[in-house]
Amino acid sequence: MSRQYQLSLLCLTHLLVSADGFVDENEGDAIRLIRQRENISDEVYKEFEQLVADCKERELYQLGIDAINKCTREEKMRVFVILYKLSEVDGRVHVGEIRLLLYSIKYADIDFEQVVFHARGVPSLL
Repeated sequence: MSRQYQLSLLCLTHLLVSADGFVDENEGDAIRLIRQRENISDEVYKEFEQLVADCKERELYQLGIDAINKCTREEKMRVFVILYKLSEVDGRVHVGEIRLLLYSIKYADIDFEQVVFHARGVPSLL
């Protein structure tokens, strides 16, 4: 997967798990698993950590959207399926998580129903 894919995934994942005000232990474990499964290098992860340190939430969101819009349709779908699965990992789906998903999907020109359909075939993140 491309560097843009990885950065968009990291940015949007960070925003999703932060949407309810705290990062649950299961969400933290899921992020580590995502990083491993998606082969995100230390270099890309350090770049992402610097973005988190330097950017406000709105700027990080815009960077994530800009990055995902440079991805292939397949990469976009993969990001949103992962985010969808991640939204369920703490046992409750927060309204802020849903809002982030829906707005991001809209700006990436992806169909939410397709995300849900593809997510059914993907195992849980934990």
